Amino acid sequence: MTTPVGRASRVTNGPNTHRRLTTHPKPHASSKFVVYAALAGNLLVSATKFIAASVSGSASMMSEGVHSLVDTLNEVLLLYGMHRSKQTADRIHPLGYGRELYFWSFVVAVLLFALGAGVSFYQGIVRIAAPQTLENTQIIYIVLGLSAVFEGYSWWVSMQAFREVKGRLSYWQAVRRSKDPPAFMVLFEDSAALVGIAIVAIATFAADRFSLPELDGVASLLIGLMLGATASVIARECKGLLIGEQANPSVAASIREITDGEADVANVNGVVTFQLGPEHIVVALSLEFADRLRTPDIERLVADIESKVCARHPEVVTLFVKPQTPAAFVDGRRRRYKAGARKPSVSEP
Repeated sequence: MTTPVGRASRVTNGPNTHRRLTTHPKPHASSKFVVYAALAGNLLVSATKFIAASVSGSASMMSEGVHSLVDTLNEVLLLYGMHRSKQTADRIHPLGYGRELYFWSFVVAVLLFALGAGVSFYQGIVRIAAPQTLENTQIIYIVLGLSAVFEGYSWWVSMQAFREVKGRLSYWQAVRRSKDPPAFMVLFEDSAALVGIAIVAIATFAADRFSLPELDGVASLLIGLMLGATASVIARECKGLLIGEQANPSVAASIREITDGEADVANVNGVVTFQLGPEHIVVALSLEFADRLRTPDIERLVADIESKVCARHPEVVTLFVKPQTPAAFVDGRRRRYKAGARKPSVSEP
């Protein structure tokens, strides 16, 4: 871990410094299991839906088949993002590859909107313009039942995993604060899949019962709207993480508590945290040290602070410390956040 410690820009490396820079933490094991479960379920579901769509001529079933196929591709991309994010830091990427997961999560949202929603809208418009009587509706119901079982199991797995990480937060609050996109993306996709199955079942029954094949196209449009809305929410959350968000405020508060406890730290001016991955956080500290300290004393103190921070928060992979007076800190913050800019949160300097 690299830590600037003085005005001479001298750099010190503690005993655990190199290990922490070159070892990237693994994503949550529960998230990876959730993605694998969803991948297996979507592979089975997409195959059965395409068979049913070809036999029955159902546009809404075809839309659902495309939906499941896109979800399958999405799971593959998420697993690839997890794999890429585990790469060790190097000269080109000195802070590691943690944000690879955020990039591929955003790509998943784009694919869900462009392919899933786009094809569903196309199928719906074509079927409304040229209605076609549904055939072999019994096969549709059988496939929908099997799909509900497969998707239901995947949804249950993702829901249980998400409940474990959300704690006392509401589901929406947990999504907004999550730093691990697969944890909520798979849940969103599975929920959309179950809703889609219900839409197809209702539309198939109504179209067959009342001889209104146009309802099949309407169902396809509804599925497209649902997928578009789901993709928009996922893209919004991933965009914030991809641009760069602070870590959970409790992390900054905990680090401030650690540094406040050091007798030779005269003042903790501010703590900045930056989330680079689900378990990959960069921290910058602005500290005023006691005037009596010499450069070797500051180096030892910074190494001690670094050790305590990493012991309490293993997800902190890089820690920067900037010696600074409170006046210089306030002046720097004033220049950084100009008039009209967003007011910094409590964890920002």
